[in-house]
Order: sequence, then structure tokens, then C-alpha cells
Amino acid sequence: MLMFFVWYVFLTLLGWLAFPLAYHLFPALRGRGYAFSRTLGLFLWGYLFWMGTSLRVMRNDPGGLFFALFLLGGISVFAARTSLNEMKAWVRARRSYLLNVEILFFAAFAFLTLLRAANPDIVGTEKPMELAFINAILRSPTFPPHDPWLSGYAISYYYFGYVMTAALAMLTAALGSVAFNLMVALVFALSAVGAYGILYSLLGERGEARAWFAPFFLVLAGNVEGVLELFHQRGWLGAEFWAWLNIKDLNAPPISQSWIPQRMWWWWRASRVVQDFDLAGNFQEVIDEFPFFSYLLGDLHPHVLAMPFALLAVAAALNLFRGGWQGEISLFGARLRISLEGFFFTALLLGGLAFLNTWDILVAAALLAGAYTLTRVRAENWSWARVEDFLLFGFAGGVAGFLLYLPFYFGFSSQAGGILPNLVTPTRGAHLWVMFGILLPPIFLWLLSLRGKGIPVWGKTAFALTFGLVAALWAFSWLLAWILSLLRPESASVLLLSQGFEHGGGFFAAATMRRLQYLGGLLTLVAAIGGALAFLLPIHLPEENAEDSSRGFVFLLILLGGLLVLAPEFVYLRDQFGTRMNTVFKFYYQAWMLWSLAAAFGAAKIFDARGKIAAKTGISLVLLAALVYPVMGVWTRTNGFHPPYGWTLDGAAHLQRENADEAAAIFALYQAPMGVVAEAVGGSYSGYARVSTYTGLPTVLGWMGHEAQWRGGYEEQGTRAADIQTLYMTSDWREASAILTQYHIRYVFIGTMERAAYHVNEDKFSWHLPLWLKIGEVEVYVVP
Repeated sequence: MLMFFVWYVFLTLLGWLAFPLAYHLFPALRGRGYAFSRTLGLFLWGYLFWMGTSLRVMRNDPGGLFFALFLLGGISVFAARTSLNEMKAWVRARRSYLLNVEILFFAAFAFLTLLRAANPDIVGTEKPMELAFINAILRSPTFPPHDPWLSGYAISYYYFGYVMTAALAMLTAALGSVAFNLMVALVFALSAVGAYGILYSLLGERGEARAWFAPFFLVLAGNVEGVLELFHQRGWLGAEFWAWLNIKDLNAPPISQSWIPQRMWWWWRASRVVQDFDLAGNFQEVIDEFPFFSYLLGDLHPHVLAMPFALLAVAAALNLFRGGWQGEISLFGARLRISLEGFFFTALLLGGLAFLNTWDILVAAALLAGAYTLTRVRAENWSWARVEDFLLFGFAGGVAGFLLYLPFYFGFSSQAGGILPNLVTPTRGAHLWVMFGILLPPIFLWLLSLRGKGIPVWGKTAFALTFGLVAALWAFSWLLAWILSLLRPESASVLLLSQGFEHGGGFFAAATMRRLQYLGGLLTLVAAIGGALAFLLPIHLPEENAEDSSRGFVFLLILLGGLLVLAPEFVYLRDQFGTRMNTVFKFYYQAWMLWSLAAAFGAAKIFDARGKIAAKTGISLVLLAALVYPVMGVWTRTNGFHPPYGWTLDGAAHLQRENADEAAAIFALYQAPMGVVAEAVGGSYSGYARVSTYTGLPTVLGWMGHEAQWRGGYEEQGTRAADIQTLYMTSDWREASAILTQYHIRYVFIGTMERAAYHVNEDKFSWHLPLWLKIGEVEVYVVP
């Protein structure tokens, strides 16, 4: 646990190093970017280091990391050259705010570190993949880093977050398996203080007292499934209710009537509350994660890694909305009313988010372009020119962001294959409220509270536009299906079959009837989008004060969150899953971030208002309901704060328990010189590829399904799986030697899994190769 304090001290110093730059970059924020100083420092340090190493100006070693820190310090000093005294005065005047940020960061970092220490094992889900990337980056002398699961290739994935993780591990001398768990805790803490900083700036003078709502709703709150688990466990509400709700596992009788659910991995169900069925009644899995589920699971996937940096983009949009970065630049013969440094920073953020988690660039670009457009609305009113402003800012920022991260795209490929229509699987209203029922009540109650306060409302126009958008999306989905049937009849047939339709005629009627049956979810989204638009459209009218101007930004958050949830009702991105599972996953996760900030703002405003006893009582009940899932989840995941194997942050500690001989051999290879390792090949989400995962050495082939996802197919894998099988099983040394040479194999690992997967012929190795290591039944041969 000493490494926790090492990371805490380093991140605090990094934050203070970057604070002068944050102060300079966020002049329109009341918090002057202090809550984002650590995030900004980590982001810029990571970018300078990655770019320098990619251009071969630096090496991937401590020297390169310190040089990148030196560059960051130089930029920060340059930014503070004219405002040092002003910054000192600001710090003295905001001591309580700074203290709150520091207390929140330490408490959040310590809390999640303890949670990970109680359950640190890096097994299951995507965790082995993530650790493999971290260890591979630690092993790579330059960038792009080598692919640990496909020797001879570079990583084809958005790996920026793993570069930052590996950088922290290298500089603090932490094992990759320890850095993994500390990074989960760090992302949680950075997200918490980022949300606090945004709400502090939104709320004005009363922000310090109410800004705690933001980290609560963003990273701590659970969805309503936690309450349902409790009610189901106690046998409440009756069998008819659970059959009507129809959420898998909750529609079966409870195992017992204890207060903590006894069902194995009960907490997993909270990320699968949306239930999709095709017209034939076949179940289609949908992922609907939310932040605290991710932290409870401890999965360091890109959508988790990107969260604090996505919040940094929200802060940048708020700064832009509030009038920061005033200036003018010319692009493509058109003018953008933003300073050069503001445009450069937003482009750097957009490109970085694409590198962190490509899906996040959609919401970040829309939010930044929307904030910029609203500044133009306040200056020149609504007109068709505002559409041009939105598109120009988004396009120019996206292109500039692409150019700033150009080395990343040289070897990047993707499984994404266009857009497909969702014709028959809209989200039920009940399931939508189970997912977002913690966030929607504060949002709707706050919107309702604004009526009758003299605030301009364009309700008829707003809801007419909203219903028009829904109708357009519905028509577009059918038009897309028709075009697909003309251009790709085979693909269209597969699409129809995937939606439960096997015979001609009646499909349109059946699909329409399904959508009408599930109208509750759509009406909820119409209420959220239309309600936000009703207040957003007249935003060009004068506001009373700076605090009132925050409302426009919150309306924008609600609107974009609603659009993110609305989109997969009608379309989804084509990938290897063949359903809207991944699109719902990514879009709902981003919507949770936006709506959580809006919900926190709404809750703060209602609690600040006089009276409103009913609304305050309702929100208090929502806050209690939001705590049910995290309280029960933490109790389950920590085994009642008595972890069965003690407290440790080493995610590889389980190897010693499971097979001490293999653990010792793997650790020896972790310290061994670089080289390709041969090990058993198997499918995804299994124990295969464990040597490359825990050592960072590239293996000939790891999880085949994942490699196909990252590269859009199996072409690069070729005959690797068969060749490795031949390598272990053949008795012909010439045949084995040819495979060793073809894949430049340096180490041949023979352990439990190799012997179980293949009938290993060890004689050829013992006759022709030196035995590099033997521990019990585990043998490692080295190719001279």
C-alpha cells in the first residue's frame, strides 16, 4: 500500500506543476481549472511523452518521462509569466475551495484504492487485455508499442490511457499489475474532483456548499437496479410486478430473504437492465454500464480511462460558453471567434479523446461546438449562420485534432462498418427509468421549477422540433433499411433475421406495433430533449446575471444527453456484435456523465430554493436510492471488508495461489530480456495468453476474437494458431525450427495450459534448445 502514497504525492506535485497553465487556460471558470490541474498535467505530460517517443525524439524510459515533465514545467512557467501575483492572490482568496478539492481527491483515491486492494485480481472481462497493453508499453523502447497478442505488429487500439498508466508505473517503479489497480482508483478520484470543479463553477457563490452533488451523481450513485435487487431479495412487490418488469434474474424467485443479495455476481445485473428481444422473442444482450459499476468491477477499459479527460472537455466547453478564449482566427476563408490558444487546446482535447476512447469524440465535439454556437447566438441571435458556426467549429477542431495525433492513425484499424437501422428493439420506458431513474427526477423537477419565474420558454417550438426529430429518425431508419436491401441484399437479409423476421409481409406493421408498445421510453426522451430545448432556444435574450447564464450550459448538457440516448432507438454502429449492444453501452455511458452534472445542478438549485418541500423530499429519496447499489456492492466485493486473501494492490497475486511454479516462471520472464514468447493459443475471456499478459512480452497469438475486433478481421492472424499447435506437437525439429524462425520466437513456455491444450513433444526442445528455466513442472526454453 506504500505505492498509494507514492502516487498521491507525485500526482499532487504534477497538479501544482500544471496549475499555472490551468489558471491561464480557464479564465472564465470560477475555479480557474484548479480541480483539473492533475488531469491537465497528466494529459499534457502523456501527450508530450507519447509524441516525443513516437517521433523518436525521446525513448520510452525514465529519461524520456523526466524530459516530458521538464517541457510541461516550461510551458506552465511561460503561461504564468504575467499573472503570478494575480494567481497568488486568487489562491489566498479560494483556500476553502482548494482544501475541498484536496480532501475530495485524497478521500476518493483512498476509497477506491481500498476497494481494489480487497479484490485486486486481474482476471475476467477485459482486464487481461488491459494489463497486457500496460506491460507491453512498459516493454516497448519506442512507440507505437508492440501488440502483446500478435507478435510483429503494433497495438491497433486507442491506447493513450495505457501510455499514461505505464508512464506512472515506470516513474514510480510500480509493477504493471499494481499500476493497473492504482490507475482505476486514480481515474475515479480525478473524475470526482473534475465533476466538483464543474459544478462549483456553474453554481456561482453558493457552489462550494452544493458542488458535492456532482461527484455523488457521477461516480458514486448506482442505478435503480440496486433498489430492485433489495426489494426482490426481500420478496417485496409480488411476482406479477417482476414478471411485468422482465429483467433477467429479477423475474425469478429470490434465493433467500437476507438484506444482501445472495445471487452470484448479483451486482453485474445492474449493467444489463435494458432487455432487447427481436420479433421472434429471442433475447439480445445489451450493455448499459454506469460509472460506479465500472469502478466496482475494476475494469480499466478506455471508456473508464477517458472519463476525467471527457470532464476536462466539459470544462473547456463551459469556459468557452462563459466567454473565455476571446479572439478571432481565420480557417478555410471563414472566421472563428476564438483565440488561437483556445482553438489549439480544444483541438488537442478532441484528438486526445479520440486516442483515449474514440467514441468520446462525438459528445465532446458536439458539446464544444454547441457551446461555441451558443456564444454566437448571444452575440447575433439564431439564424442559419449558427448551423455554419456549429459545423465549422466541429469540423475544424476534428481535423486539427486528427493532425495533432497523426502518428497514432498510421497503424490503426477498426471493426466499425457504418450505420445500421434499429427497427424493432426500442428501449422500454420501465428499463430506461431503471437505468436513469436516479438522474431524471432532479432534472425534471428543476425544469418544472423554472416555470413561472419570468424565464423565456419556447415550449411549442421546442416540442415541435423534438417530435420532428423523432419522426425524421424513424423515417431515416426505414430509408436506411431500404437502401441496404438495394445495395446489399445479403446484408439486408441478415439484418432482418437478426431482428426476428423470417418471412415476407407484415414486418413493417410488426415493427411499428413494437415501437408503440414501448412508447414510454420515447416519451421520456421527448420530455427531456423538448424541455431543454424550450429554455435553450430563447437563450439570446439578456440574462440577469452570471449565475443565470449557467442555465444555458446545463440545458445544453440535458439536450446532448437526451440525443445520445435517443440515437440507438433508431440506429446503431455496425460492428462484430451485430446488434446495438455496443452502441447503447457507449452512448448511455456518455449520457450518464452529462445528465449526472445536470442532475447535480438541478438538485443544488432545488435545495437552495425556499419552500419546495415536496421536491426536496423527492430528491432526498433519490439520493438514498442511489446509495443502495454502491453500499451493497462494496460490501459484496470486499466480502464484508474481510477479503479472503488479504489486502494487496498486486493484480497478479492470484497467480501464486493458483500455480506457484507458473507464477515464478512468469515473474522471471517479466524481468527477462525482450523477445517473442510461444505459449498456448485459445479464445477470448479465458486463461490463455497469460504469459504475454503478465510479462509484456509479445506472443505469437493471444485472444483471437479480440485481435479480430481490433483489426476488423482475422487476416493478420493467418495460420498462427495452427502453427503454434504444430510447434508444440510435432516431433520433427526442422518443422518446429522453421516456426521458431518465422515468428522470431525467443522463449518457448511449457506449463499446465500447454500440456492440457496440446500433446507436447518436449524431446525436440530438450535436444536442440538450452533450458533457460525449470521450476517444478514448468519449463522455459530459449532460442539462441
